[in-house]
Amino acid sequence: MKCVMIIDSELAVGIQINTAAALGISLASQIKGLTGKKLWDRDGKSYEGVTNIPIPILALNKDEIKQKYDDLLERQNDELKVIAFSDVAQKSLSYDDYEEKLALIPHDEVSILGICIYGPKKMVNKITGNLKMLR
Repeated sequence: MKCVMIIDSELAVGIQINTAAALGISLASQIKGLTGKKLWDRDGKSYEGVTNIPIPILALNKDEIKQKYDDLLERQNDELKVIAFSDVAQKSLSYDDYEEKLALIPHDEVSILGICIYGPKKMVNKITGNLKMLR
């Protein structure tokens, strides 16, 4: 399995980092075994489990991300997990606030700040293989 995040390259660095963190938390909540077990160093200090797969962070602009997200939703492939993080979520003060705001906004007016794609390596590579790393 492979995971890739695609983040809007035109966002401020702090928003890019927040987007990646939110997508990672969403993915980890849905994929059992994505994080490793708690570990200890020689001195007995603990380190909580971290992801056990690499997660490349790739870049597109907001229009390209929206198009990629819409294309993936249209395909409705059960082998792929596709998670979006929107401007509505990023600006909301609570999850209830997010739910209320999102329900009132047409899809065309939602800006997608980033997406996370998780699935079979070959499939994810085909979707993202030509994209550049976020820098």
